[in-house]
Amino acid sequence: MERRRLDDYLASEDLASVWFARPEGFAWLTGGDNRVDREVGVGVAAAGYDGEDVTVVAPNNETERFRDEELAEDVTVVSYPWYERDLPAAVAAVASEPAAADVDVPGFERVDATALRQPLTERDRELYADVGRRTAAAVEAVCEELQATDTEGEVASALSVALSVRELAAPVVLVGGADRVQSYRHFTPTEAQLGEYAVISVTAHDDGLYASCTRTVAFDAPEWLAARHQAAARVEATALAATRAVGRDGGVAADVFEHVQAAYDAVGWPDEWREHHQGGAAGYAGREWVATPTSTEPVALPQGYAWNPTVQGAKSEGTVLVDDDGFEPVTTSDDWPTIEVEAVGFDVAMDRPAVYDA
Repeated sequence: MERRRLDDYLASEDLASVWFARPEGFAWLTGGDNRVDREVGVGVAAAGYDGEDVTVVAPNNETERFRDEELAEDVTVVSYPWYERDLPAAVAAVASEPAAADVDVPGFERVDATALRQPLTERDRELYADVGRRTAAAVEAVCEELQATDTEGEVASALSVALSVRELAAPVVLVGGADRVQSYRHFTPTEAQLGEYAVISVTAHDDGLYASCTRTVAFDAPEWLAARHQAAARVEATALAATRAVGRDGGVAADVFEHVQAAYDAVGWPDEWREHHQGGAAGYAGREWVATPTSTEPVALPQGYAWNPTVQGAKSEGTVLVDDDGFEPVTTSDDWPTIEVEAVGFDVAMDRPAVYDA
């Protein structure tokens, strides 16, 4: 499927090859991970396609590892001395031209691979289900052991271990205790204790695919928490129902966002959408795009979606595969309590993770 899309792209742009050095595109084309330093946006190797073959260009100190651990046997690996040139120059030396790349290469056009990666393939969906299951298992294993006196930092450390043993990397680990989660939407961990309740949000990845989920744990829950959590869950359900409807009609992200705004109004929090981004498409990036009132990105089906509405101290978030036929939650497990919520404006009801009473 990836190669067919790239064949169409090469033909439409009159190009001989296309190259991906950013981790999202590299993983989509090869299934491998080209990162060493996870803080940078460009990997140490680039993958190219010329209408027939996939070729990876990498420095000589990385090529053996790529052949052994990251790439299929039919991928050609071209090595260059690490001390003689940088990656863009190495790509330019071997690429069939005219060419495009997702990083700056002299003489090359630029390609934005986001659209090429959507919709997901059947193989993507199978892998996604496994990544989502492991992500939820890691988060829930930690959440079930929490105590009110734990600090946010201690919880974040436990999450890192739980994710790592399940072979997941996590670029986003947020832990908010009762005081901070009411004030901030991105509750980066501190040494504050959890207190009355905690909200834990994680985005993790493996096989190039990213899964996001949030869990809420209550020790002595404020009386308003359940109602706000249910309101956020209804907005999330509405976003998912709207995603399917808009995707069927060939609409764009802004069309979904209109339904998100209407849902906030219906649950009694009409301005809450202004306080935080609401999420969007997920796949080979934590968010392939984030919806706004003016977004023009097409809503693809089948595709992963991670909507993350918040209602002043409450949050509902999971990764769900959406297609013409329905919804497949990949970060919802049988081991966590759920609540059934109705989407606003759609004849759709679905189970979303509930507040867990510790």
